[in-house]
Amino acid sequence: MASFIESGWQYLITHFSDFQLACLGSFFLHETVFFLSGIPFIWLERSGYLTKYKIQAKINSPASQEKCIARLLLYHFGVNLPVMLCSYPVFRYMGMRTTLPLPSLRVVIAQIIFYFILEDFVFYWGHRILHTKWLYKHVHSVHHEYATPFGLTSEYAHPAEILFLGFATIVGPAITGPHLITLWLWMVVRVLETVEAHCGYHFPWSPSNFFPLYGGSDFHDYHHRLLYTKSGNYSSTFTYMDRIFGTDIGYRKLKALKSTKVEYHSDEKKL
Repeated sequence: MASFIESGWQYLITHFSDFQLACLGSFFLHETVFFLSGIPFIWLERSGYLTKYKIQAKINSPASQEKCIARLLLYHFGVNLPVMLCSYPVFRYMGMRTTLPLPSLRVVIAQIIFYFILEDFVFYWGHRILHTKWLYKHVHSVHHEYATPFGLTSEYAHPAEILFLGFATIVGPAITGPHLITLWLWMVVRVLETVEAHCGYHFPWSPSNFFPLYGGSDFHDYHHRLLYTKSGNYSSTFTYMDRIFGTDIGYRKLKALKSTKVEYHSDEKKL
């Protein structure tokens, strides 16, 4: 398997320049993973399939879904792509490399775990700042146009927010200077995580059912359906920052209330 991956990587670095791989390759990979993972949730809403796992009863209209896609394409090609093209010197400066040998699996996993922890910390504080009155009104309110999120709304945001919170994603790699393949894997798992957090469904196989500190869709959906001053749940991936700083109190109370109701109805059935 390792030799197969190395052969594929050898092909890439032989036929494409570092600039093409780091900028255009990263953009193409991001777009592919983002839309392929996010579009199925539009189909789920429109078809009504798996409705019992939907967190909110409300569904988005086809018009609002299409508006989201159109705006995303505008922002991705008008903001994300130019930023990636202009960031190549930064990639090189931070020590990114594309050459063989590829990093070991242990190094890749360790770096990605570090990126998740650091990104979550930086994102938490950046997100809280965006919920101050002026910044919410002029910047972050764009993202909250969708009180009932679906996968693709994860990147529906004001251009200033895209740049502001994008820093949280890149700060880890900037510190470690990773191999490009590590950077790509980090981008893939980060995109899949944020799409899942905004998908609007809580499935039996959702990651939060298996990883206690993982927030996921149920955790973040609560953030979207409340007023900006009372929402809480500011973290991107984990829950411990909100727990430490008490910004998940409303969410925990709601969960406790739901749990009590479930237990009550369960006891009624037994009687």
